[in-house]
Amino acid sequence: MSENASYRLTNVSILSVSTVEAPEVVTSDQLDEMLRPVYDSTGMLAGQIERLAGVKARRWFGKDEDYTDAAVEAGAKALAAAGVDASRIGVCINASVTRPHLEPGISAKVHAELGLPRSCVAFDVTNACLGVVNSLQLVGTMIDAGQIDYALIVASEGARQMQESSIERLCAGGATKQDVKDAFATMTLGSGAVGLVLGRADAHPEGHRVIGGITRAGTEHHELCIGGMDGMRTDSRALFVEGLSLATDAWNDAKQEWDWDDMDWYVAHQTSTTHIAGLCKTLDLPMERFPLTIDSYGNIGPVALPFTLGMTQDSIAKGDRVLLMGIGSGLNTSFTEVAW
Repeated sequence: MSENASYRLTNVSILSVSTVEAPEVVTSDQLDEMLRPVYDSTGMLAGQIERLAGVKARRWFGKDEDYTDAAVEAGAKALAAAGVDASRIGVCINASVTRPHLEPGISAKVHAELGLPRSCVAFDVTNACLGVVNSLQLVGTMIDAGQIDYALIVASEGARQMQESSIERLCAGGATKQDVKDAFATMTLGSGAVGLVLGRADAHPEGHRVIGGITRAGTEHHELCIGGMDGMRTDSRALFVEGLSLATDAWNDAKQEWDWDDMDWYVAHQTSTTHIAGLCKTLDLPMERFPLTIDSYGNIGPVALPFTLGMTQDSIAKGDRVLLMGIGSGLNTSFTEVAW
């Protein structure tokens, strides 16, 4: 394995993981009803979102609500839970995909509204659904290098605009079965936010040590899922196959220096329950060790993995070994080990 594909951190801990749920519950049955005109015109059947992806519901922020406010809220909750004053944060990263504007970065808003100091670096990391996991490596390296003592990572996703725009376009007339299939992944998306605070492990024995991990790129597949704020065009079948293939390559490479066959928890990015089942079968891992949120919250993009970690953290015992298994369109994947 090439040197930059594996990393180890020596003095980095996760001090808090906080989640924010979007307020409106939107069921897949409701989306199917909105899509009924295109189902009728193409002869397609309702119920595929739940049957194929396992998504029964997802959340939306209010129509006039700025979902980036949830990044600020999640960040504030994470700081309070960690017991770290805003003045001590050395870097603030926003890892969201969805955004109401191209610039400035959402990190600037979070930085300003949380009153972070001018000495705190602020920037966005955008790498599809892998942004938060990438950010863990970035801030961990900064902490180990002695550049900073504390870091704040946030992400907030709002799927409402993407789904409403896609539904309006599909139902306007002239849509084909392939158009509906290409928009399928868009209908599985959800909304929510997360905040994480990281700090030096030697100063926080109560924290959760970030041990390190590996990354792997399969960028020859960068056109399988292309998204914008008006929706995504996705070859769902090819994305499923190639995503599992990349994860398997990464898993096999990791065996040279990592032992992840018997972790207590596997917290994975979730595109569908079928994807998680396929991952378990391919890697011969027990599905009962994979906590799931996709059935009730949908695929929340880069928020999904840390959101699942946050929703599960009260069940994780001190000393448990946790593997964060991220993957994002591009394709890119990254596995990160945490000693809880």
